[in-house]
Amino acid sequence: MTLENLSKNKKLILSILFDAIGMIPFIDLLWAPLSGYLMTKLYKGNTGRLAGIFSFIEEIIPGTDFIPSFTIMWFYTHVFSSEKKPEDTVVDLN
Repeated sequence: MTLENLSKNKKLILSILFDAIGMIPFIDLLWAPLSGYLMTKLYKGNTGRLAGIFSFIEEIIPGTDFIPSFTIMWFYTHVFSSEKKPEDTVVDLN
């Protein structure tokens, strides 16, 4: 099982957990590259790569740990994105 194939509810739980980990002080140098990597594994494509870069930068800059980048990306992907997912398509077989 890969992180990309998780259900959207499990991704939300992981996103909140990862954002909580990112708020822990004094682990920024270790967490920044890991958060960037995890973001690219949770969300595929160019948006995942851009979010990974943003997450890395957000975690490495002091004082920006309060930004919930994983949760923002979850909302962008599952709430605000206009991209149609295969499970959203209805096929009438009659």
